Amino acid sequence: MSAPLKIAVAESSIIVRSGIIVLLKQIGTLHFEVFEIAEMEQLRHAIAWQKPDVLMVNPVSLGLITTPQQVRKEAANHRLKCVALQFSLIDQATLKEYDEVISLYDSADQIREKITRLANEPDTVKRHESLSAREKEVIVCVIKGMTNKQIAEKLFLSTHTVITHRRNISAKLQIHSAAGLTIYAIINKLIDLNDLPKEV
Repeated sequence: MSAPLKIAVAESSIIVRSGIIVLLKQIGTLHFEVFEIAEMEQLRHAIAWQKPDVLMVNPVSLGLITTPQQVRKEAANHRLKCVALQFSLIDQATLKEYDEVISLYDSADQIREKITRLANEPDTVKRHESLSAREKEVIVCVIKGMTNKQIAEKLFLSTHTVITHRRNISAKLQIHSAAGLTIYAIINKLIDLNDLPKEV
């Protein structure tokens, strides 16, 4: 039997936290362990100690202390999947930082479906979706061997902006070499094999 999926539910309200845990325990298709984080001040310590696979948290609460990207970085786990528990109106840009969103109005079946899909989803799928269209263009340029200055000229950007895009791409994908980006781009159909430089 494979190791259980570890799910952390970070929520200060015991009613909400308990309700989510009850629903999770009704998912018969997954083998997992759930642990609770009742105080947001304890989030970093709990994540480092428990090393969960999935973190379920209200973006409003999390936003006061950190972001999903920072949580992954501090936990040294870029595979950590973050689920937004949406109880109020939240900016869509904020929700895009999360791997999945569970709304207060979701049915038990919808919640089970989302958690099951998230547990079975390859890591690269969500990370790929988190890339902006401009970041994907930058990846293709890097693979073609273009310098930051050449990329800036081609995409009508400043060199500084190109460097920022490259830094964000590395942080999102945890890929730090042109060879790694090439493999990633081919797998995710960002570039055709025929478009690769001859020396690659």
